[in-house]
Amino acid sequence: MRNCLSESRVFFREYFRHGRTTGSILPSGRSLARALTRYVRATDEPKQILEVGPGTGPVTRQIVRRFGPQDRLDLVELNDAFVDVLHHRLASEPVFRAVADRTRVFHCPVEDLPGQSAYDTIISGLPFNNFTAPEVTRILDCLRGLLRAGGTLSFFEYIAIRHARAMVSGRAERERLRQVGEALSSTLNGNEIRRDWIWPNIPPAWVHHVRFSV
Repeated sequence: MRNCLSESRVFFREYFRHGRTTGSILPSGRSLARALTRYVRATDEPKQILEVGPGTGPVTRQIVRRFGPQDRLDLVELNDAFVDVLHHRLASEPVFRAVADRTRVFHCPVEDLPGQSAYDTIISGLPFNNFTAPEVTRILDCLRGLLRAGGTLSFFEYIAIRHARAMVSGRAERERLRQVGEALSSTLNGNEIRRDWIWPNIPPAWVHHVRFSV
């Protein structure tokens, strides 16, 4: 309980410092974390997993609980404070410490991550609705390039948030939101294999699961 409160305080603070890249005042809820990790499954086959924007690690916790004996995890986080939290959890919390030797933390934008077709599963916690459409397109293209053939990309967005924000925004912001929606739709159309509706989350969210055709 104490750890949860501490993580929430860090998240709340970083939202007001870096709201554009943090995206929410609270970490992902348990229901959202479980949905995002739907396609992380323990098997005898070694898998390489990437989490982008793990924040304080609520989704990471669900990932490592589903780890196979030979799986490896890369975490890519831009926020300094969140990187510190992740390192602390890997060093001190039993569920994280158990996989620390198979986990790497990259303190950089995901576009700077080396390698192509490296991951079986990619989970993104990035707040796409806060970015410009070219940024969204660039990031999604990058994630697609990092995903192995037949791999799964899972990411979320808050339900109806673009519509709600557009209703109270000026013309330039409405146009930005429209373009972001088009960028997301171009990735989802023909590629989305499942969509989970997470009503208990604050705010409610969709989780999109995507597999790209070769």
